[in-house]
Amino acid sequence: MDAATLEVCGLSCNVGTRAVVANASLRIVAGERVALVGGNGSGKTTLLRALLGLHPQTQGTLRLDGRDPGDWRAWRRRIAFVPQRQNGGRFPLRVDELIASAGRVSAADAAEAALQAGVETLLHRPLSGLSGGQLQRAWLARAFACVARGAGLLLADEPTAALDFAGRAEIGALLASVPVSALIVTHDRALAECCDRIIEIAGGELRGLPP
Repeated sequence: MDAATLEVCGLSCNVGTRAVVANASLRIVAGERVALVGGNGSGKTTLLRALLGLHPQTQGTLRLDGRDPGDWRAWRRRIAFVPQRQNGGRFPLRVDELIASAGRVSAADAAEAALQAGVETLLHRPLSGLSGGQLQRAWLARAFACVARGAGLLLADEPTAALDFAGRAEIGALLASVPVSALIVTHDRALAECCDRIIEIAGGELRGLPP
């Protein structure tokens, strides 16, 4: 699948009675990479989760290539997602099994995704035995596999947070080269500057930053 166009119009989300995303509107054209920055608690993660149908919205509409979510399972198959707080799960899931959970991915594409993310030597290691940086890379490999099987949009929540300086630069370059549209939540200024555009969320409201 080609890079997707995402349209968000008037999206609002609450946590309890508090509005954490307020009337947010955003358009990402096919192939565009957008960095989302903001302080802790500003609504960044809630916005990404709402785009995946994992957090209820109180109002607003979503479109991916002109289609509304409808079936959330089908909608999510068109998205590659890197969560902020990865974990090894309750079962001894291995790195190769995490990558395979991306869906119908050929063995060659799975191997390429592992190589891209730098986990090709860790495929039979359980996630629970990985360091924070290794676990981050394993989830990135899964996202690359999702792209290989047809996802047109990448959502990534602090994808370089657990990496050292060299790792951040390497993964930042990879994320900038993936042939999909992307919305990347990050505190990493270098990664943000690899994107086509930077937007800020503050008090749940989106605003563009001057060039």
